[in-house]
Amino acid sequence: MNNQPTTTEIKNFLAEDIGSGDITASIIPASRQAKARVITRETMVLCGQAWFDSVFKTLNPNININWFKAEGDICTEDTLLCELNGSARDLLTGERTALNLLQTLSATASVAKQYAVAVAVAGTHCKVLDTRKTIPGLRRAQKYAVTCGGCVNHRTGLYDGVLIKENHIMAAGSISQAINAARTVTDVMVEVEVESLAEFQQALAAKPDRIMLDNFSNADMKAAVALNHQGIELEASGDITLETIREVAETGVDYISIGALTKHVKAVDLSMRIFMETAK
Repeated sequence: MNNQPTTTEIKNFLAEDIGSGDITASIIPASRQAKARVITRETMVLCGQAWFDSVFKTLNPNININWFKAEGDICTEDTLLCELNGSARDLLTGERTALNLLQTLSATASVAKQYAVAVAVAGTHCKVLDTRKTIPGLRRAQKYAVTCGGCVNHRTGLYDGVLIKENHIMAAGSISQAINAARTVTDVMVEVEVESLAEFQQALAAKPDRIMLDNFSNADMKAAVALNHQGIELEASGDITLETIREVAETGVDYISIGALTKHVKAVDLSMRIFMETAK
């Protein structure tokens, strides 16, 4: 996933906050320069530097930003992340938008790291996938953050992968009819969701690229793995947590999709403090 924000994205983020103008920052003389430091108040995986930088560079390309930690680094509480120098007005105007992005993407990467480590401990080939349960407007950024934390992206949206669910099957007529129809309209990956071993066997016969085992017990997941003689990719999904993910990985599935990577994140606690350098 591309780790660079677009100019349009950043301008939209800033417009949401600034609107017709930052009337509070206007009390500061336009010529005044300042320094700012950003620290983390908790342990985290640092993610979103490009988004953070782009906010300030869009406001004022003369703002200098010096990072002391690299993207993907694990940073402990009270770590100094970066230092900024430039227009006091622009530092103040960009502060909230830049921190919102950095703390949200760092939170996403931090959660992803926890899940990636949990699966690695299981010692299997299994990989953790994200879902489309992202914050509106931040899907591309959050999906990048997932990879920064060591997990893997599922499809980005409805346009780059087929995921046939219960309602699609009902509308199409059957699992096989849905899969066959998908093959006629696209050449992207075709995945089908099943809710029982009986449905799983129907899906196997239709030969999709991947089968999602929705809310299967661990015993049923092991049974599905044993029945899968065709090498079709298997994905587990449904209320899987950090406490249960290792056991799920040990069933032999290839992937585990976790909506919580992007849906349940709690923003990392970051602090930005301004230090005046000169007054003109």
